[in-house]
Amino acid sequence: MTKRIENLEITDIADEGRGLGRMDGRVVFVNHVVPGDIINADIKRKKNKFIEAAVTEYLKYSDHRTNPSCKHFGVCGGCKRQNMQYEQQLFYKTKQVRDALVRIAGIANPVMEEILPSAQVYQYRNRLDFAFSEKEWLTADKLQNKEYQIQPALGFHITGRFDKVLNIDECLLMQEPTNRIRNFVKSFALKENYTFFNRISQQGDLRNMLVRNTTSGQWMVVIMFADADEEKRSRMLNAIKEEFPEITSLYYFINQKKNDTFFDLQPVLWSGTETITESMGGLKFTIGPKTFFQTNPVQANELYKTALSFAALQPQESVYDLYTGTGTIANFLAKQCKRVIGIDNVEDSIVQARLNSESNAIYNTVFFAGDMRETLDASFFEANGFPDVIITDPPRAGMHPDVVNRICNSGAGRIVYVSCNPSTMARDIALMKDHYTLVKVKPVDMFPQTDHIECVALLEKK
Repeated sequence: MTKRIENLEITDIADEGRGLGRMDGRVVFVNHVVPGDIINADIKRKKNKFIEAAVTEYLKYSDHRTNPSCKHFGVCGGCKRQNMQYEQQLFYKTKQVRDALVRIAGIANPVMEEILPSAQVYQYRNRLDFAFSEKEWLTADKLQNKEYQIQPALGFHITGRFDKVLNIDECLLMQEPTNRIRNFVKSFALKENYTFFNRISQQGDLRNMLVRNTTSGQWMVVIMFADADEEKRSRMLNAIKEEFPEITSLYYFINQKKNDTFFDLQPVLWSGTETITESMGGLKFTIGPKTFFQTNPVQANELYKTALSFAALQPQESVYDLYTGTGTIANFLAKQCKRVIGIDNVEDSIVQARLNSESNAIYNTVFFAGDMRETLDASFFEANGFPDVIITDPPRAGMHPDVVNRICNSGAGRIVYVSCNPSTMARDIALMKDHYTLVKVKPVDMFPQTDHIECVALLEKK
């Protein structure tokens, strides 16, 4: 078997930050390359339809390459397109949406509006989640250094490994003092002999840390403890409070479960306010330690403006907002129509959605908590009326076929589909093709330096 590939031209991108070329009728997947690169590579895995390979030599660098800004690029799995110029990132994200509509939805020439770029390509996030680990993930240079002593880690999980954490010195996706807070917590914990969590033995004082902020400069820090006693918790939290007086809200959780989820746990406010506040579209939204909110708030405002534009709401129309979350879209739309009915399966989110309506003096919204497949049925339409417009913003998995079927039978004149996964959106649009026509799609880049792309699609009833 050939172990080496020579003069391979990278012609496209694939998922997980990979690039691809072709050899002998098979696709070749390669990490850390950019379309236009010409390389030699060693074959790592060979299947009937594809090959996985690793670069051994660059024969020609692509004109679309750029130097990654982050020191952790290539190891941290978060920003795998940092080596590609932003204009090319936008090109391939647009292509990703179009290809999904052609290949999966069977739409030969989808009408694509120009992609909306992000105003910020770094420091755009309002939330980062970090994990503590008893032993760090060793990078190649550390593995080669036989004298290197393995350290505890505070950073990001290695892709696909729940028990492995990469030590992070910097992350460029969020404003300061995020890096200073994380590095201070780690330094203080090591100095004061706190134990870092071991996900195999399920032991350790410190488990996770969450940092959030708002565009107005408010900050929330949440520490997840596992085994730390009250005295240790107090020392850590007071040290953070004293070092960073700009923190608006400081919380902690105690998590002794076998997973890192905390939505079923009770947060404890240590100091400051219970919530921080984000402004969007002239509205204010309160954010707590468990609240879901779009992680790029500036671009989220543009995303919702696009959805509002596509919906073309009239004052007498009723709107269903499916997968409403904390009611951000519902409240964003409410003043343009007669009423909005929001549905989501997370009770805490629905409580927050109602509070968001109340705090913004919006009185034409109604929110229901329940599984979408079970809630959105004939009796629900009977009790609440049929919608003129449906807004749907499902998770990455898209919508269950039963939900799609009920949408098709709702009689709604327009559907605005907000998607974070073009493939599942295209699949759902294909299921609607007998009832609805795809009018147009607009990609919106919420996450520069990554492969992720959001888009808004407008469908009209046939």
